[in-house]
Amino acid sequence: MARLSRTVVASVLVAAAFAATAHADGGPSPGVVQGWEGVLAPGGDVRYVAMPAGRQTVVAAVDTNGGRVPRFRTLRGAYGVPLVAFDGTTGGLSQDGRRLVLADAPPGGGLRVVSRLVVLDTKTLRVRSRVVLRGDFAFDALSPDARTLFLVEHVSDQDFSRYRVRAYDLAAGRLLDGAVVDKSSSETTMSGYPLARATSPDGVWVYTLYRNDAGHPFIHALDTGERRAVCIDLPWHGSQDGLWNLRMALSADRTEIVLSRRSGGVFAVVDTRTFRVLSRSLGGRL
Repeated sequence: MARLSRTVVASVLVAAAFAATAHADGGPSPGVVQGWEGVLAPGGDVRYVAMPAGRQTVVAAVDTNGGRVPRFRTLRGAYGVPLVAFDGTTGGLSQDGRRLVLADAPPGGGLRVVSRLVVLDTKTLRVRSRVVLRGDFAFDALSPDARTLFLVEHVSDQDFSRYRVRAYDLAAGRLLDGAVVDKSSSETTMSGYPLARATSPDGVWVYTLYRNDAGHPFIHALDTGERRAVCIDLPWHGSQDGLWNLRMALSADRTEIVLSRRSGGVFAVVDTRTFRVLSRSLGGRL
């Protein structure tokens, strides 16, 4: 592993002093996080953190028991750990913990012309593959076998909430045609901002709560194994500002998505087998 230059070391120390930097700048996706807690590996023994170092990024594996840094590496360019929801949930790690996806830090001021991501081997932190796409793409999820990268493509510089989900074949190194959609709907483009995220223990199902000011809020259920999606509309009346007060989690038996108030109490329950809202107190005060 290459030694860090004095300049890089100084930059890392400055970055550490200022803790984390989240890059979103009011754009369409939550962006990425640099520094702070990064993303936790399966098993909870290691965190992976990306820190800015001038025009480079230092990626480090940090032992959660004692804070040792057993390995690190320097990358060219500005990258961070992907944020997948505005509640601060991070992503990017494969289910087995062997691959880590970092996304470029958005510059702000509209949609990107080019988007870049890198896939790292967590044992060495070496780059296994690079993804460069024309347009504005944000990390969404990774299939359990780490062969398919799911991306949120933002499609309108007039309405940042407009997006579609795309699949990228990492083995073939290409963006697959078409969008990953709910087959019961004719729409390929959706509208919303991701507020919260829950993932099944096997990494197959990824559930995201979206605010959608153009209609009803909804939960986007993504099957990363079969490359399909289901949209679960949540009945709602009035302002959706109260959605920020909700937490989302799976029940212990993984058969229910539970939306609960931060102040306490269950707000809504969704069956993960039928995707039906089983109970709700929607539309009231949070």
